[in-house]
Amino acid sequence: MAPKTDAIQSNITEYVTTMIGGQLFGLPISRVQDVFMPERLTRVPLASSDVAGVLNLRGRIVTAIDMRSRLGLPKNDDGRPPMAVGVELRGESYGLLIDTIGEVLKLADDTREVNPVNLDPRMAKLAAGVHRLEGQLMVVLDVDRVLEISTDKLAA
Repeated sequence: MAPKTDAIQSNITEYVTTMIGGQLFGLPISRVQDVFMPERLTRVPLASSDVAGVLNLRGRIVTAIDMRSRLGLPKNDDGRPPMAVGVELRGESYGLLIDTIGEVLKLADDTREVNPVNLDPRMAKLAAGVHRLEGQLMVVLDVDRVLEISTDKLAA
């Protein structure tokens, strides 16, 4: 009986939900290292506008990526400090700056849909599909795409 349960579990993905500019996003929990409040961000001269700066997080240098800028959204003016979701790519640490963190959702893989044709192109290039939730669309962020664009811009 246990193998059947394992098979069912393998078709479920857990997502950490975030809000960025009023849109719900999900990051696969397998890619999330930690969630933190960024402090003492140091700007990086000549970096693209997507790079908010760098910070020291428990002895690691973390590059902070402004997800609002990455998505072409205006700066947040509600006065609340951003939160960050820590992710990693090729041994480098990044903090994706978001508006708020949500809950962890377990969703069946077969309910994930391809990006709708009317999805904002700025979101579509960073999305790995969508989940239709009750009255809301959750865009699944492709962490590799988010960070590959960053490394391409940094190298340029």
